[in-house]
Amino acid sequence: MQVDLIVQARWIIPVEPASVIHENYSVVVNDGRIVDLLDNEAALQIYQPRAVECLDRQVLIPGLVNCHTHAAMSLLSGIADDLPLMDWLTHHIWPAEQKWVSEAFVRDGTDLAIAEMLRGGTTCFNDMYFFPEVTAQQAIAHGIRANVGLIVFDFPTVWAENADAYLQKGLALHDRLRHQALISTSFAPHAPYTVSDEPLRQVRTFADELELTVHMHVHETRHEVDEQRQKTGHTPLQRLADLGLLTSAFMAVHMTQLSDEEIGFYAQTGGHIVHCPESNMKLASGFCPVAACLKAGINVALGTDGAASNNDQDMLAEMRVAALLAKGVSGDASAVSAAQALQMATLNGAKALGLDAAIGSLLPGKQADLVAIDLSEVETQPVFNPLAQVVYAASRHQVSDVWVAGKRLLNKRQLTTLDLEELRGRAAIWQQRLTGR
Repeated sequence: MQVDLIVQARWIIPVEPASVIHENYSVVVNDGRIVDLLDNEAALQIYQPRAVECLDRQVLIPGLVNCHTHAAMSLLSGIADDLPLMDWLTHHIWPAEQKWVSEAFVRDGTDLAIAEMLRGGTTCFNDMYFFPEVTAQQAIAHGIRANVGLIVFDFPTVWAENADAYLQKGLALHDRLRHQALISTSFAPHAPYTVSDEPLRQVRTFADELELTVHMHVHETRHEVDEQRQKTGHTPLQRLADLGLLTSAFMAVHMTQLSDEEIGFYAQTGGHIVHCPESNMKLASGFCPVAACLKAGINVALGTDGAASNNDQDMLAEMRVAALLAKGVSGDASAVSAAQALQMATLNGAKALGLDAAIGSLLPGKQADLVAIDLSEVETQPVFNPLAQVVYAASRHQVSDVWVAGKRLLNKRQLTTLDLEELRGRAAIWQQRLTGR
């Protein structure tokens, strides 16, 4: 049988089945999909590939799924560091966005983020930001997979004047994008404290009708929870439940403030949690009780958040921090194993987005979203367990090659759809504008 590509790797970690590691194995790819996984010798006996890629120092994993981003905020990285969330938002980020966010800002910031994510092994990102049509356009242009958030606020911004306008523009964008192979959409109401009840009821109705997921910041800080309790006597999570939003299509981002009762209740809804450990630590927002959530049966995915509150979009680092933080917070060294951390960064993210039939693991029939990590570097020697080395020792600079739907987007550390020098030039121009130079 003739096929497009065989990728031979020193190790392959398919994620499904869990904890399996294949040695001297091949992934067979045709028409952008995985056809087979088998040992190198058998692959070349059974298939006639148009191309063979030999990665004899690399471990091959599924593409990483960054389940919560504000991609264009790459241009705001480092603009307001070492501040708590509400101070950071109200006195620095929102004023900067009000002054500078435009289609050009989102285009250039998204390109910068895509370059960073691809070079770090991320093949799919779940975004929430203004001008989502531009984010989608840039993702399509550069070949990365994206779930684009149809944002909703109560108040006017540069993208829309009120909640109804956000919803109508979002619905129109969903309709335009619904046939794009690499693009999906979610409703993305910003947070309980920025969206009132009636728009949230409409989000629920439209999401049900269109079978879309919903992506929202929830229980990010103690202040958010306390303020809602003082105003209504209920927590934000209770309010969302009363509005009918908490279903298996709901992604709650952050969730740093959870009681045992809330964990049990949320598990029953089938909702997902997107854990952003580095951003939460940097803003001193708190710790999501990941070990308890996983034990309760909640699907926990990983996200970096925006580069303005994290300063990078490095999913390998996020995996490591998530595993180590879960052990420290729970007091249990076995909490969140290396295998669980990798699953959180791949398959769990795909499940949260409703894309697990297509991505998140290396199984025949799934899309060929592949990431190769070179473990021959001295920092990851010796290799007793390649899975543990990926999670606990490897850095994003060891990502050598990336494919999305079988198309190579990173070739021996070189991006194939983006010009780094040109990107640096655009970033420098925005730096000058934002600093008033």
